[in-house]
Order: sequence, then structure tokens, then C-alpha cells
Amino acid sequence: MPEEIEIDTDKLHEAIHEEVEKEGGALLRTIALTTALFAAFAAVASLLAGGTVNEALALKAEATQLQAQASDQWAYYQAKGIKAVVLEAQKGVLAGADKPLPADLDRNIGRYKDEQQEAKKKAEEFEHERDEKGKEADHLIHQHHYFAYAVAMLQVAIALGAVAALTRKRAAWLGSTALGLVGALIFLWALFAH
Repeated sequence: MPEEIEIDTDKLHEAIHEEVEKEGGALLRTIALTTALFAAFAAVASLLAGGTVNEALALKAEATQLQAQASDQWAYYQAKGIKAVVLEAQKGVLAGADKPLPADLDRNIGRYKDEQQEAKKKAEEFEHERDEKGKEADHLIHQHHYFAYAVAMLQVAIALGAVAALTRKRAAWLGSTALGLVGALIFLWALFAH
């Protein structure tokens, strides 16, 4: 009878470690794959969020410039209207006093009224273009918000994926996957529905 039972504990320890690695390794690979996929979606969504908000800000700046141009045209419109009214008042005063009217008075009144109508047309064109730029900017800002929501959801999914990898808990990974899928769906909706 042998004095001692010899069991190769090193081999047993190695076999147990390999089994744990096999079981945990598949989960870790799956977590790594989904997390990498969510990170890719987050990177693209972040890029698009920044791009849409920058474009929206540029459009808002253009709309502001167009508003200034419209305001200038409305001021010009008012100035021409005032000049026409002053000349019409002068015409009335001269006619009431039986004084001779300057030869170009009616022509100048007509010219001021024509210039006034041209200024009105330009001002309305500027306002229409301003409104279009504003609508486009508002649409881009709305789209930006959805890209930002997607980035937030994807970042939380990535963080939860890290927790799942550290704890090797399938439930944490499922939560990460659920949040990541919601974030990816929001991203795709913002990308294609707008």
C-alpha cells in the first residue's frame, strides 16, 4: 500500500482552468464582439450628431444674415414710402397754393413707389429664404437630438458590457445588448427616417 495517494494537482488545476476559460471565454468573446459593434455605432452616431448640429448652426447663421438683409430692405421700403408721401404732400401744398408743380414731381413719386415695391419684393424673398434655412436647421437639430440619444444609449450599453466582462454575468451582457440594440435602432431611425 502506498504511503501517499499521488494526484497530479497541477494537471487537475490546469484542466479546471481550461474548462472555466472555455465557458467564460465564449461569453467574453461574445461580449467583446457586441461591445465593439456598439462602439462602432456610437462612433458613427457621434460623428453624425456633431455634423448635423454644425450644419444646423451654419444654417441658423445664414438665416440671421438673411433676416438682416430683409430688415435692410424693409427700411429701404419705408424710406422710399416716406419720400413718396413727402413729394405727394408737397404736390398737394403747391396745388393748393396754385403754384406751378415741378416737371419731374410725378415721375419722382412714381419712381419712389416703384422702388418701394421692388424693396418689398426683395425683403419678402429674403424672408422666404430665411424661413427655409430656419426650417432646415430645425430639422437638423431635431435629427441631432436623436443621434445624441443613440450615442448615450450606446455608451451605457458599452459600459454595461464592460461590467458583464468583468463579472462574467450573462444577465449584465443581456442588459448591455438590449440597451445597445435600442441605441442602434434610434441611430438607424435618425439616419433613415429623417
